[in-house]
Amino acid sequence: MDTPLRVLLNDKDRTLQTTSPKVSVYDCAVKLNQLKIGVLLVMENDQLAGIVSERDILRKVVTSGKDPKNILVETIMTKASELITVLPTTTVQEAMRLVTEKRVRHLPVLENGQLVGLISIGDLTRWAMLLQEQQISSLTNYIQGER
Repeated sequence: MDTPLRVLLNDKDRTLQTTSPKVSVYDCAVKLNQLKIGVLLVMENDQLAGIVSERDILRKVVTSGKDPKNILVETIMTKASELITVLPTTTVQEAMRLVTEKRVRHLPVLENGQLVGLISIGDLTRWAMLLQEQQISSLTNYIQGER
């Protein structure tokens, strides 16, 4: 679990799905639906401005009866200054602790202030599962006398 997040990033699709803060919430929701994902990174001038999720749309727009076509993403997104971000050198264990304690599902990965990736709770769970499978296999081989 002391694996740095850089390893996970290298193991996954590096395509980052983004939107602009000036896009309507409706268009954002359409994009989320088309891509079958739950979150978009909000970028402005090649900088991370924030993050917007399906939950944001539900909680801040739909349940308040607002028209998503008339609301911009910038009004409902979690701003960059409020985001919990990590470095590529952050360990999987530390990232798991952060998502658990802070109750977040996504961690933008920044290096020298630039966005280099996004780690989700699913990525962390997958990594933990793969590590556990490797450990079980190693122990089984050891018990059976295989090397």
